[in-house]
Amino acid sequence: MTAVDERGMTRYFEELEPPEGVKVELLRGVIVMMASPGIVHNMIVADVQDQIPRQRWSRLQTQDVDIVDEASEPVPDLVVLARDLLPDSGRLLPCQLLTMVVEVVSKSSIHQDYVVKRSIYAAGQIPAYLILDPIMAHCVLLTNPAGQGEDADYRRQEIIKFGDPLPLEILGLELDTNEFGTFPGVKPHRYP
Repeated sequence: MTAVDERGMTRYFEELEPPEGVKVELLRGVIVMMASPGIVHNMIVADVQDQIPRQRWSRLQTQDVDIVDEASEPVPDLVVLARDLLPDSGRLLPCQLLTMVVEVVSKSSIHQDYVVKRSIYAAGQIPAYLILDPIMAHCVLLTNPAGQGEDADYRRQEIIKFGDPLPLEILGLELDTNEFGTFPGVKPHRYP
C-alpha cells in the first residue's frame, strides 16, 4: 500500500463508527474488527491491572495508541505509563509515553498479537510488550525494541508459564499469574 493509500485509510478509519461491542483497530493500513472479548480475557486484563500500583502507573484499558511513522492505531488491551506522563485528554496516546503494552490472545487474534502488533509496537519503540496467552497458558515478555517499520522487532523474549511469577523489572514488580484463566478445548498454535 502506498503512503497516499495509507493516509486515506487513516482518514477513513478516524471517521468510522463501529457498532456497539465491536473493537476496531488500524494495523499498518488494514482495518481490523473483532467482537468484544469474553470473561477469561477480561479477567486476565483486570488481574494484571490490579497488580500494577496506581500510585506510580496509569493503567488504561482499550486506549487508542498513535505509533509514529506507522499507518497504525492499535488498541492494546492494557497500556501502562508513568502517571506524570498521562495527557489531560485526547483519543490517541503517543507511543513515546508508554512503558508497556499488554495484549491477551484470543482465538482470532493469534497472528495479530504475535506477529503484526509485535512489529508495530517495536517500531513505536515501546519498551515492553507483554503477550498473555490463555490458549497456550503462558506469558511472552518482549523487551529491547529495535529497527523500523515492518523490520522492527524486540531483541529479548522471555516465556513464563501461567502459575509462575513473571518479573516485570521495567515496572519494578513481579506479576502473579496464578489466577490467569485458559480457554479449554482450543487447539494450540505455533507461536511464538
